[in-house]
Amino acid sequence: MKRRTAREKALQALFQIDVSGTEPESAIEHVLEGEKSDEYLGKLVSGVLQHKETIDGEIKIYLEKWTLERLATVDRNLLRLSVFELLYLAEDVPANVVLDEAIEIAKLYGDDKSSKFINGVLSKVKEKL
Repeated sequence: MKRRTAREKALQALFQIDVSGTEPESAIEHVLEGEKSDEYLGKLVSGVLQHKETIDGEIKIYLEKWTLERLATVDRNLLRLSVFELLYLAEDVPANVVLDEAIEIAKLYGDDKSSKFINGVLSKVKEKL
């Protein structure tokens, strides 16, 4: 599975977990739709869930006039996924790749303004690092 696909599937699984409280294994199984599991997908979902408090704290620093809870569910989980990659997978994935991938995924799954919003927040996180 390509990393882009793994990121998209991870976003879908995190969305399910966030909205309905689905168990991570069940959410991953559901988004795979019978496909073979992927190590990177599992690493993304479990990593975001394991470090959620730290990740959310990092995101909150850069939300101007917004709360994490008010964000669209897609945007919130895409930010979590991307910040996880920036903070914990920096040795494997260059920051610019994380930003580019997040922006492209936001264009697919978010609304008209999602990609600019995601880019703005992630750029600030990247600058801090």
